[in-house]
Amino acid sequence: MRSRFLSFIAVFVLCASASCLRAEEPPSPSNRAEAVKIIADMRRIVTPDGIERHEKVRIGGIDQWVSIRGSDKRNPILLMVHGGPGWVSMPTSWYFQRGWEEYFTVVQWDQRGAGSTYAANDPVAVASTITPERMIADTEEMIGWLRKEFGKQKVFVLGHSWGSYLGLEMARRHPDWLYAYIGIGQMTNMPESERQGWQFAMDEARKAGNTEAIKELESIAPYAEGTKPVPLSSLMIQRKWLNQFGGMVYRRTGGQAESAAMSLSPEYTDRDVQLIGEASNYSLDKLLSHALTLDLGGVKHLDCPLILFLGRHDHNVSSSLGEAWFQKVQAPSKRLVWFENSAHEVMNEEPGKTLISLVRYVRPLANENPDAMVH
Repeated sequence: MRSRFLSFIAVFVLCASASCLRAEEPPSPSNRAEAVKIIADMRRIVTPDGIERHEKVRIGGIDQWVSIRGSDKRNPILLMVHGGPGWVSMPTSWYFQRGWEEYFTVVQWDQRGAGSTYAANDPVAVASTITPERMIADTEEMIGWLRKEFGKQKVFVLGHSWGSYLGLEMARRHPDWLYAYIGIGQMTNMPESERQGWQFAMDEARKAGNTEAIKELESIAPYAEGTKPVPLSSLMIQRKWLNQFGGMVYRRTGGQAESAAMSLSPEYTDRDVQLIGEASNYSLDKLLSHALTLDLGGVKHLDCPLILFLGRHDHNVSSSLGEAWFQKVQAPSKRLVWFENSAHEVMNEEPGKTLISLVRYVRPLANENPDAMVH
């Protein structure tokens, strides 16, 4: 009888506790502010030597926004240079980056004309400065600021897509600033990449018997002939069907999920979120024609380690061309990591493997001894 009574008490206490927990559960978020607060609280840096900064930095004569996050300030700095032009990674970093922050001090930077940096400046006043040369100079200044601010001799630079052009320029011009350069969706021969992307979309359209896609793709043929810039109208048709057939995000019909996730960024204000698309179009208008005429095959030697993370199904920026370039380029050390279930958005499509690869192949390249102060 006594044991039965004790069992009843135990069950009662357990049920009462569960009821209490249910009563204290916060309501589901009903608006952006509530959802963002939940995400911000979950990823808050609480370690004694951690860092969590979100601020404007004066780069190239204008205010540019950065997010700096990590569990230990003694970890090496990893600067992520986003793609596009204008396709910011800061507002989705809440999803893919949290694990990185245990091994690196991760810096997200909204480039000139993109994201919250676009929102912080007069686009008319800045317009004439949105040039490839200025974007390269901004990247140099950003790295210089990080080295001085944190007393580091070297940093890691990770370039994604358009950012892989800027990142590769840093590796080529300033190898002594870098532990290594990491390229995701690495740009190489972009005119050929565009042609291959069109062919992929056409092949998939024919396999699917999609007459609408075939007709629209045929309407822009021959596509990306020679080295002339691709008209934006033709590019949009090519990307429409390339995305539809999984060439940007594997087995999805484009980057809609990533775009939607941007609205949950704790770093972004409502206004920043509202201006993401406008900023992207602004940057594309000024930089895309140059980006699509680039042929980086002439880069045949680097004086810092090189690591590429390539999505096997990337047709947005051809990963097969990235592999061909990798095989020829010389570097003190180099490694190619294939992501078999990814296209162009590797860090979002395979975040676990991205983290493991950063820890296994990238982190050991940092000097474990504290860096000398930079004066």
